Amino acid sequence: MDATEWDERYRDAELVWSKGPNATVATELADLPPGRALDLAGGEGRNAIWLAEQGWDVELVEFSSVALDKAAQLADHAGVELTCTLGDVTAPPALEPADLVLLAYLQLPREQVREAHRLAASLVRPGGVFLLVAHAKRNLTDGVGGPPDPAVLCTAEEVVDDLAGTGLDIEVAREITRPVETDDGERHAIDLLVRASRPAG
Repeated sequence: MDATEWDERYRDAELVWSKGPNATVATELADLPPGRALDLAGGEGRNAIWLAEQGWDVELVEFSSVALDKAAQLADHAGVELTCTLGDVTAPPALEPADLVLLAYLQLPREQVREAHRLAASLVRPGGVFLLVAHAKRNLTDGVGGPPDPAVLCTAEEVVDDLAGTGLDIEVAREITRPVETDDGERHAIDLLVRASRPAG
């Protein structure tokens, strides 16, 4: 899917994603001291805006100009500042390293997502944190929601393999469940949570 298709998707809905931050992102990052954050492929900015509200200096990188415009408007409404950068996470403009690099629900074919994971890792400063939340491959058979295409889904082991040799220390790499309300009642989606850090030395 290219930027034009995502532009149409963002244009056709008031909000494609929820207004508030992803619950896992908020939980995992709540206790981190604010610094510079990169939210890569951050859509309409729900996580970026929340981070800015916590005192972070946030740069949102997104290849949909429509999503970036929405993010800027939402940030203004929330009374926070975002740096909004138009760019593809597989071939972005020059980006300064950050204390936090976030990838939330990035959906790309395997080789492209591997490239994006390694790029994101390269942008983590010494002492900084890499956080990835994604739809798990097992969600296709045992969960609910998420993309139906297995080509854009990973396992925790694949993400860890992508990060090998980047200098990051893996802290968490596992599946987690997320409650989802459906017509048949509450069910659970299966997500990936990978958290890593670069040694301060």
